[in-house]
Amino acid sequence: MSTSYKGPDPVTTEIIRNGFIAATEEMKTNLMRTAYNMIIYEALDFTVGLFDRHGNTVSIGLGLPMFIRGMSETIKAKLAHFGADGIAPGDVLLTNDAYTTGSHLNHMTFSVPIFHDGRLIGFSACMAHWQDIGGTLDGMTTDIFSEGLQMPLVKAWRAGVPNEEILSIIRMNVRLPERAMGDLKAQVAAVRTGEKRFLELVAKYGEAAVDGAIASIFDHGEAVARASVAQIPDGVYEAESFMDDDGIEAGRRIPIRVKVTVAGDAMTIDLTDVGAQVRGFYNSGETAGRSAAQVAFKCLTSGLELPVNDGAFRNLTIVLPAGRVVSAERPAPMRWWMTYPMTVVDTIFKALAPAVPTRVIAGHHADLVIASINGRQPRDNQLYLYLGGLIGGGWGAKMGEDGMSATVAINDGDTHNGPSEQVEAKYPLIVERYALREDSGGAGKYRGGLGTEQVVRARHDIMFNAQIDRVDCRPWGLFGGLSALGNEVRLERDGAVERFPTGKVLSQKLTAGDVYTVCSGGGGGFGSPLERNLADLENDVRQGYVSQKAAAEFYGAVFDKNGRIDRDATALRRADMRRRGLPKDRPFATEDHSDWGGCPYCDRMLWPHPEAEQMAREAAANGLSRWRCC
Repeated sequence: MSTSYKGPDPVTTEIIRNGFIAATEEMKTNLMRTAYNMIIYEALDFTVGLFDRHGNTVSIGLGLPMFIRGMSETIKAKLAHFGADGIAPGDVLLTNDAYTTGSHLNHMTFSVPIFHDGRLIGFSACMAHWQDIGGTLDGMTTDIFSEGLQMPLVKAWRAGVPNEEILSIIRMNVRLPERAMGDLKAQVAAVRTGEKRFLELVAKYGEAAVDGAIASIFDHGEAVARASVAQIPDGVYEAESFMDDDGIEAGRRIPIRVKVTVAGDAMTIDLTDVGAQVRGFYNSGETAGRSAAQVAFKCLTSGLELPVNDGAFRNLTIVLPAGRVVSAERPAPMRWWMTYPMTVVDTIFKALAPAVPTRVIAGHHADLVIASINGRQPRDNQLYLYLGGLIGGGWGAKMGEDGMSATVAINDGDTHNGPSEQVEAKYPLIVERYALREDSGGAGKYRGGLGTEQVVRARHDIMFNAQIDRVDCRPWGLFGGLSALGNEVRLERDGAVERFPTGKVLSQKLTAGDVYTVCSGGGGGFGSPLERNLADLENDVRQGYVSQKAAAEFYGAVFDKNGRIDRDATALRRADMRRRGLPKDRPFATEDHSDWGGCPYCDRMLWPHPEAEQMAREAAANGLSRWRCC
């Protein structure tokens, strides 16, 4: 094919577009096949991408949605630091600066500049989770300095030559250097793959054609997003939710308040009123806050459009002042950066529920629900680190469809759980149970997805740390759907079961025979549970998704002696429940008002009361499942 270029050609553009998608998928595959740690090759805790010469995203290999801004902003920071003239072919640029990437220090981000005929034409990048980056293993951190090695913007390779001083600094600061350096080489190989495929497209079609295709990809992404936003009624939409606490001030809820403004074909997401950065390690950088807004926007406007590129966000404005929990400033701790942004995404959906009820879902379990385990191998006393869990949980129901069960939270997208067989083969642990959690999904006309329960027995001494949130603040329902069960942690030592009102269970020693259990929450329901199809409800009970007790309490079901639902008796019971304002929602585990008729926010006894019934109807009409009298 001739490399002469006379303007954007749609056929060539489409070939190049798919070439970029294929390249990032190959980068992803190569990293999976060569990485040393299970968190990368099994859990897929990484993202790869290709970028234009300015650092704008051209294509991201599907991975962690919350990395959607991290790599691009990191490349732009490297460009600003080194300058275009300070970058040469063969350089490998590296950083894990939490306030640049927006995430924790475990995310090492490598990028290579791509040159053609001596000109910088793009970048290839990879952001992946390292199992260990130094820092403390157990307990809470309260500043970034205790969380491990901070690598500023550096060149790990200079013009193709390894920078041994930088590499030796890394080796000295990690506990398992052979594994860390293996992952390092795997990431470099992945970004080299992206560089090679980018240059092959240029060699085949010409630099001008590739530049034109990138411009067309951006323009198409923008056009799709604008057309989608234009279908949303103009207006200002607001919502709030809460996180349990920051792990230090127990029970002090952290507000997540968002405001979404739609005007024509443009949208503004304002995160000004998200809670201030906290003392515990649940902060994330501005990049993560912007990523949360972009993830929600992408889902609402062009979720299936590939490649994921920066053109799709041209009509999105994000307002995010510094110093919020998703725009934290140095030296705020960032170790568990990924938790709060997930609820930011959900809350944006919640805000827009009255405007576009067919495009949103109810709240989901919104936590990775993992346990950080460390110990010594019985056979050789070698240290091991295990990020236990990633068990998946319930996603919210949507109009016309039940929520997904046992699905990893939105922050991690394509991330997988660690197979039980791998866990038992590599670590002194036995996975005794991994199952769906009955009654965890929020009741509704469309039921929320179910969470899971994983029970693990230690075969040797281990240190256990759980950093789980949304235990108290349950996943909410929409349009009369009820909240789901929240996440949960339990320990069993010497035969005694310990339950915790929080998911922050840190620095716990378990000995051989002790058991830890992590339970993920469900997804919120959509629509009144008194409207659920009885055949579907019977199937729920038969499959063990919903117990008979819950079917009676929340769905109004009446069962005959054979365990079948009595249609006539159920219709009468449902009518009576509607008159009494039942079932009631239980948005907080610590304020479960299942046995009385009070407002969830004050001590007024309201049920039955016409004023309260009207409040409940108005809340449901606005897409909410909670009401208040005060």
